[in-house]
Amino acid sequence: MTSDERYTEYVTGRLEWLHKIAFLLCQDWAHAEDLVQITITRLYVHWRRASKVDNLDGYTRTILMRVFLAEQRTGWRKWVTARRPPPDTPTAPVDPDMGLDLRAALLALAPRQRASVVLRFYCDLSVEQTAEILGCSPGTIKSQTARALMTLRHDLRRSPLKERLA
Repeated sequence: MTSDERYTEYVTGRLEWLHKIAFLLCQDWAHAEDLVQITITRLYVHWRRASKVDNLDGYTRTILMRVFLAEQRTGWRKWVTARRPPPDTPTAPVDPDMGLDLRAALLALAPRQRASVVLRFYCDLSVEQTAEILGCSPGTIKSQTARALMTLRHDLRRSPLKERLA
């Protein structure tokens, strides 16, 4: 099997996973597609090195996180906008209202807090692994995650869904 075939096989098997992570970060399917496209392009450019690492999923996830965070710093989304937003077609959560409330609360978090929450709880990474991906200390991850969870709890307690559940 050639190097390109191994790359294609890996990316094909991981596209859905990458899209889910990207969506959790940006809450927009079109933007998530852009993040994934940049990620798999960078992965291809570095495929010779990447294909030799022990944890290829971790390597790819790190690229995705760095692309997302770099974009947040540059403000790219502020000056590149579509005229008409594409239709949003996520898979339906068990409780659509709770999914919408959680998505809105996640979107309200600062980018690094959102990245910390997604890596820690969706990707199920340790504090140390998350710190390595985001290029900071484990203490920073702990404080970012704690602040993010506090904000999420607060936002979800205030949501209209809480009144329906009471």
